[in-house]
Amino acid sequence: MAAGAGLLRALGLAALLLPAVPRGPPGAAERRCFCQVTGHIDDCTCDVETIDAFNNYKLFPRLNELLESDYFRYYKVNLKKPCPFWNDNSHCGIRDCAVKPCPTDEVPDGIRSASYKYSEEAHNRAEECEEANRLGAVDESLSKETQRAMLQWTRHDDSSDSFCEADDIHSPDAEYVDLLLNPERYTGYKGPDAWKIWNSIYEENCFKPQNVKRPLAPGRGESWHMFYKWLKGVCIEKRAFYKLISGLHASINIHLSARYLLQDTWSEKKWGPNVTEFQQRFDEVLTRGEGPRRLKNLYFLYLIELRALSKVLPFFERPGFQLYTGNKSRDAEIKNLLLEILHLAKSFPLHFDENSFFAGNKKEAAKLKEEFRLHFKNITRIMDCVGCFKCRLWGKLQTQGLGTVLKILFSENLIGKIPESGPSYGFRLTRQEIVALFNAFGRVSTSVRELENFRNILRNMQ
Repeated sequence: MAAGAGLLRALGLAALLLPAVPRGPPGAAERRCFCQVTGHIDDCTCDVETIDAFNNYKLFPRLNELLESDYFRYYKVNLKKPCPFWNDNSHCGIRDCAVKPCPTDEVPDGIRSASYKYSEEAHNRAEECEEANRLGAVDESLSKETQRAMLQWTRHDDSSDSFCEADDIHSPDAEYVDLLLNPERYTGYKGPDAWKIWNSIYEENCFKPQNVKRPLAPGRGESWHMFYKWLKGVCIEKRAFYKLISGLHASINIHLSARYLLQDTWSEKKWGPNVTEFQQRFDEVLTRGEGPRRLKNLYFLYLIELRALSKVLPFFERPGFQLYTGNKSRDAEIKNLLLEILHLAKSFPLHFDENSFFAGNKKEAAKLKEEFRLHFKNITRIMDCVGCFKCRLWGKLQTQGLGTVLKILFSENLIGKIPESGPSYGFRLTRQEIVALFNAFGRVSTSVRELENFRNILRNMQ
């Protein structure tokens, strides 16, 4: 009880230290957060209202049902990887930062078993065996070491389209986590440690020159003028990269505001929307006009991820592809639901046109694409520096999901060549990528849905 009371006092003190939220007539708070979050989205043909209606009433309910299924709720992750960029072994000591892994016997046999009856992994392993036989048949005089090296080169070529630093899921430190039992929500992880993560992402990986500081950087109160002048002048690819990261950041902040620890006593914990926290991050006045831009970038991220889902439909439509857990009838139901969601995504009337990306000089475009890929891959590595394990879990999952989105968008030619039956040789997605892809989009979809809730709350505030 004393600990709970202490936490509540600390939260109360923190609230006193926050800038005062401006008051006004009913609806004023809503206008400050949302008046600019309407209409056309930059670099797109779509508008906010179309996305709200499509997501909140058509796609979100179905997606939620999909993500509650066994195939999508269990994610294998290594939360013990050391930070590759700085020496920092400190971890969040707050109990809500902890992640509870699954006991082995709780994970469905089909997911954790090494023997798959009708999974994509089985096809991939068969391909590796065929490749090994093919290499041996080409030149039997090759040493075993050379043959193994050639196989490694082949795998490297296969992974050259990867935008993520993926975990080794066979590592002893990799464990299954039930995402439903470890939801993304406010943990108390903030301050200098959290700022260091985002600062490293924005300052070192968003193609930005050193002298151009991102908006609201400490001690740079007016830097946003220079920043947006710079952003407007760069190519669409670099502009999109920044907006994707900003949109992801906004989405995470919405989750933390929507599932905030409101009450912590010995008898119960209560989580719910914290309007003050939301306003600190998105109110136009409190963020000097930056908050609404962040929300617009969330919609940009939504369009990019939705476009990827519409493009990857042929991969999942193949009769041989199954979402294998071991429960054959349930697996068939979930695949049908998955295809329903993908067809719904494809039906969206105002998709983002990714053909404008890397469309110039082929040599320069290839160089820029590789820079784009390496910058994002670096961001996925930064997730191993997050001190809060629950934040690290969701950061790794969402960056892997967005990396999978980029892989899909830049593999259009390979996806177009996928055969209607049999394994896909040119384009592959692992189970890890599939789970991350849909859960990451589920987070963005949830953020858009939560915005409607905050809009309604703010509309009635006085």
